[in-house]
Amino acid sequence: MECPMLTKKQLDLLKFIDARMRRDGVPPSFDEMKDALDLRSKSGIHRLITALEERGFIRRLAHKARAIEIVKLPEALSTRTGGFTPRVIEGDRPDAAPPPGAMPVEAAAMELPVMGRIAAGVPIEAISQVSHHVAVPGSMVGRGKHYALEVKGDSMIDAGINDGDVVVIRETSTADNGDIVVALVEDQEATLKRFRRSGKSIALEAANPAYETRVFRDDQVKVQGRLVGLIRTY
Repeated sequence: MECPMLTKKQLDLLKFIDARMRRDGVPPSFDEMKDALDLRSKSGIHRLITALEERGFIRRLAHKARAIEIVKLPEALSTRTGGFTPRVIEGDRPDAAPPPGAMPVEAAAMELPVMGRIAAGVPIEAISQVSHHVAVPGSMVGRGKHYALEVKGDSMIDAGINDGDVVVIRETSTADNGDIVVALVEDQEATLKRFRRSGKSIALEAANPAYETRVFRDDQVKVQGRLVGLIRTY
């Protein structure tokens, strides 16, 4: 049943943002929202985002380009999806109360190894050493092995991933088109990019128009994990 507080387009956009954050751990870009709702321009998305924010369903994170946090979902949608927990976790704010609807890091926390930095830009040296550990909510990680990486660079900023963020990665050697993955290039360089396979080629796509998509043979790229969450420190 459609939420009486929202128009169909507003509800469709909220559903799309929620689905992408559940899948990728980060919000979609404005271009992806525009395409998903079959709108002609991003100005329509801006109006829908503003309407959702005014109604208290989402919050735009200050000073973060296109970073969106879902505060709540319509009751019917929450019931269908088994409840909702924001995927952006705020850390290192001991003196401040968490924003409404946000999940504190301490809740059902578990320790994950931070394997160092990963480039969201030009690939850097492959990561293999644990630098420290970080506490994340157990509900974020689910099954399987997980680890964390600190993001260096801005090539994924339109996907809501900023320089200095910590990304939570589920270990896997496979990925679907559109997944944001840790990719090991020629066994030497690691990078965080969106994964696209076409035949025997793999494209590693940035989410920033300043960076070009890099295309490799499939034997040159190994998937090391898939993005499932994001921790942001202010």
